[in-house]
Amino acid sequence: MKVLIIDDERAIRNSLGEILTDEGYEVDTAEDGAQALEKVEKDKYDVVFCDIKMPGMDGVEVLGKFTEMGLDAAVVMISGHADIETAVECIKKGAFDFVQKPLDLNRILITIKNASERVTLTTQNKALKKKVYGADMIGGSAPMQMIRDMIAKVAPTDARVLITGPNGSGKELVARNLHQLSARSAMPFVEVNCAAIPSFGHEKGSFTSAIKQHKGKFEQADGGTLFLDEIGDMSLAAQAKVLRVLQEKKLSRVGSDKDIEVDVRVIAATNKDLAKEIEKGTFREDLYHRLSVIVIRVPSLDERRDDIPMLIEHFLGKYTDGAKPRSFSREAVELLQQKHWPGNIRELDNVVDRLLILGGEPVSAQDVKTYVNLP
Repeated sequence: MKVLIIDDERAIRNSLGEILTDEGYEVDTAEDGAQALEKVEKDKYDVVFCDIKMPGMDGVEVLGKFTEMGLDAAVVMISGHADIETAVECIKKGAFDFVQKPLDLNRILITIKNASERVTLTTQNKALKKKVYGADMIGGSAPMQMIRDMIAKVAPTDARVLITGPNGSGKELVARNLHQLSARSAMPFVEVNCAAIPSFGHEKGSFTSAIKQHKGKFEQADGGTLFLDEIGDMSLAAQAKVLRVLQEKKLSRVGSDKDIEVDVRVIAATNKDLAKEIEKGTFREDLYHRLSVIVIRVPSLDERRDDIPMLIEHFLGKYTDGAKPRSFSREAVELLQQKHWPGNIRELDNVVDRLLILGGEPVSAQDVKTYVNLP
């Protein structure tokens, strides 16, 4: 945990620095606001102690600059008796807390402990949010930005969403982002393989091997999100059951004559053209209209080749985490951008893994020509 102390009084910088160093914190100091800003630009601090009254740039101005910079650290203001009102105003503007002069050891230690816990929690929350929203949605291309914009608009609602796109393009990732940015994020996200649709649950003794009660996927997702993956592969019989649940918001287990109410948001995905499936009689038109309140189309990798360099960097991090750093030459990346990608993101992931195993450092254009099927 790294701490920055900003105070024009050397005695306070030294005494506070010694206290925190003895407690195991890494401490840096600055004698004025300008020096503090220089240090913050070059280094990362978890907690900052900042005096309010300083010549030149005072603590209020320093706090304002930190806010403009998007500083993640918890800022604790150091105030004299005459500065209390100003300190309270600083808290309204984003400061974590304030401590009064003369500095009290116990007060300092309690404050920095609380500030450290806040910083840790904030960091964990940011990491989680990044993980579930955007970390794996790599790319700055127009199609990807459009998807992000749609997710931001649709996620807070309970509207049903149909996600279309080829295999390996990231449809499940879109579904998970919709869930995580919704009011249901604390509840279950349950995925269903529609090619092998499971039962809607059964009661104990309803058939020979039913030795205990079993909740179906809809019940497991109650309060949360049910993701019907590859809905186009679902049998007509299962489609009829799903339609009933969507219409009536209730279901019944095998062996029971009681209806169970469920509160589920349904997100479906398919790589098929459901309009053609409806024409062939393999997909119910009424179910299609129930599922497709919002349609999000995920593009193929061939449609977003500009994102390939960023995706390669992402997979490099995935396969070299904690290991010796690896890289791709510019020519190798350009060759991969020219390739046809029928397997989409999933195929690129496998190709990067293969090249890291078989290729040199950096992975060269010749490595790509040798180990990748190019047109």
